Amino acid sequence: MSLTVALTTTSPVLKPADDVATANFGWDVRMPTDDEWQELLDNCRSEWTQQNGLYGRRFTGPNGSSLFLPAAGFRYGSELYHAGSYGYYWSASLNESDPDYAWGMRFYSDYQGVSIDGRGLGRSVRAVCSRSQN
Repeated sequence: MSLTVALTTTSPVLKPADDVATANFGWDVRMPTDDEWQELLDNCRSEWTQQNGLYGRRFTGPNGSSLFLPAAGFRYGSELYHAGSYGYYWSASLNESDPDYAWGMRFYSDYQGVSIDGRGLGRSVRAVCSRSQN
């Protein structure tokens, strides 16, 4: 499924109307922020592994729960790059000095980290439950 969402915010974090996870799955989900990706990296063990024939990283939290993220690569135009070798996942956090760039999490077999890329790249989206807003 492909969905284009026009950017209507000047905020450093996407508003719900601009969040592709919210647009696809409803108001109770959203894309994680770069701080939430970093929290995952800081607080979970991770391993490069294979699950159901797909390579990726399994993150295991202190409570024993785990999350598998496939190494789905990324799209640029109609081409798919690095599928099976690299995972690229968007966050809802924009680069404050240039909103054409956004933060995300990337990994491969011996690396994981939060980085910035041009928003024209087709990265994967991993939806998370929305936090209640006060």
